[in-house]
Amino acid sequence: MGILWIIVIGFVAGIVARLLAPGPNRPSGFLLTTALGIAGAFVATFLGQAVGWYRPDQGAGFIAATVGAIIVLFVWNRVAAARRTP
Repeated sequence: MGILWIIVIGFVAGIVARLLAPGPNRPSGFLLTTALGIAGAFVATFLGQAVGWYRPDQGAGFIAATVGAIIVLFVWNRVAAARRTP
């Protein structure tokens, strides 16, 4: 149930992160938004467990997953910008 919860929360967090994050909001599309949110949820879960906020059997909550998705989107935009600039 833990992984499924991370995926569901991550999906919704990805949509919210794209609405909140400044910038061009690339990648676009339903599947990439879903992947962005799921990656954000996994990042938030990993960091929360490393710091001690979550037990090993707990996943990140909605707010933490949204923050993780915004972080992933920010990193994605920085990498894409560095790739475009010679």
